[in-house]
Amino acid sequence: MYHTIVVGGGVSGLMAAHAASENGNRVLLIEKNRSLGKKLLISGGGRCNVTNRLPYEEIISHIPGNGKFLYGPFSTFDNESIIHFVESRGVSLKEEDHGRMFPVTDKAQDILDVFLATLEEHNVEVRTETIVKEILTDEEQVTGVRLQDGSILEAENVIITTGGRSVPQTGSTGDGHRFAASLGHTITELFATEVPITSPEAFIREGRLKGLSLSDVALSVLKKNRKPRVTHRMDMIFTHFGVSGPAALRCSQFVYKEQKSQKKKVILMSLDFFPGKSAGQLRDMIEETIAGNRDRSLKNTLKTLLQERLVLFLLDFLEIDGSVNGHHVSKENTEQIIQFLKGFEFRIDGTQSIEKAFVTGGGVSLKEITPQTMESRVTKGLYFAGEVLDIHGYTGGYNITSALVTGYVAGHSTTK
Repeated sequence: MYHTIVVGGGVSGLMAAHAASENGNRVLLIEKNRSLGKKLLISGGGRCNVTNRLPYEEIISHIPGNGKFLYGPFSTFDNESIIHFVESRGVSLKEEDHGRMFPVTDKAQDILDVFLATLEEHNVEVRTETIVKEILTDEEQVTGVRLQDGSILEAENVIITTGGRSVPQTGSTGDGHRFAASLGHTITELFATEVPITSPEAFIREGRLKGLSLSDVALSVLKKNRKPRVTHRMDMIFTHFGVSGPAALRCSQFVYKEQKSQKKKVILMSLDFFPGKSAGQLRDMIEETIAGNRDRSLKNTLKTLLQERLVLFLLDFLEIDGSVNGHHVSKENTEQIIQFLKGFEFRIDGTQSIEKAFVTGGGVSLKEITPQTMESRVTKGLYFAGEVLDIHGYTGGYNITSALVTGYVAGHSTTK
C-alpha cells in the first residue's frame, strides 16, 4: 500500500514525487519510458530553462491559456521557490534575457540530477518501463492503479502528471487525458501551441521567400474586421509551408482560436516589417533614401533598406518596375511600398500538428480542479499537474514553471 502513486516521470511528476515524499510517506513514481525527465533534458535547447524570474503578473500574462488559475498554486510554491529548490541543492542558476533562468553550466542534466538525488534521498520508489492501464477508484475515492501486466498497486492518492500530446517521443501521448475522461473529467479540445503556422499562399508553395529570416518584425493574427487579435514583435522566418520562428510560434495558439471564432479554416495574418517606425517615419526614410540615390534603380535603392529577396518579391507583388531610377518613382509607388512594409497581409490555414508542437493547448478542465491543492473535484485523492491540464504558455520558462508549481502543490497536498 502506497501513500501516493505519481503517474508520469516528467517535469511535474518529478516535483510531485519529491513533494509527496517530504514527510517520509511511501511514494511510487511510475514512468513508461526507460528513464525519467526526457522532456526536461531537451527543454531550452538542452540547457533547461528551468523557470522565469519575472513578477507574477508578467508570468501570468505569458501564459495566455488559463494562466490566472496559477494564482492559487503560487500562494504555496512559486518561481522563486523553484530557484531556491534548485540552488539549495548545489546547482547555481543564471538569469538571461526576459527573466529566463538556466543552470550556470548550461546542462539540463544538472537539473535532472537534482531531482534524482532528492528522490533517492526521500526513498521514493521509481519504476521505469512500466505502463499504467487504469486508475482505480471505489465510488468517489482513488484506490490505486492497474498496470498493463494486470497487477494492482494500492494507494491513498494518485497524481497524474503524464503531459499533453506534444513531443510524443518523450512519452506524452495523451494517457492522462484518457485516465481523466474515464473518471468523469472533462477534456477541453486539444490543439497545437508554440508551433509553426501553415499557409496556402502561392508564394509560400513556390518557396519564393523560403528561408528568409526577419529580425524584430511585428506579426499579427487578424480578426474578421482585420484588426489584430494578437501581435508579437520578435524574429520570424518564412518556410516552405508557412512561417516559423519566435513570433510565429507565439501567434500559433491564436490561429486556432481565431479559426474557431470566425468558423473559417483560412484566415489572415499581417506583417509589419518596421514596427519601430510609424508610416510617416517610414515614408520620410524611403523618400530620403530615394532622393539620395536619384540615379540608381529603385530596386538597388531598396536593397540598402531590405534584403534582396524581399525587395524582388515586394516589387513583383506590387507590380512596380524596379528598373526605374529615383527621378521617376511615383508618389503612388512610394505609398504602395509603405503599405506593404507596414501591413503585408497573407492567408494562413492552420498550424503544423500537435505532435510537432512544443506545447499542448487544452486538457483536463480547470473547473474540475481545486487550484490551492490541484485535487480533482470529481474524485477524492486524485490530483493533476503539468501539461495534462488545460494550461499553456509561451516558451521562455513559463510552461515549466506551471509544471513545477502545480507538481509541487499536488504532491504537497497529499501530505496534509
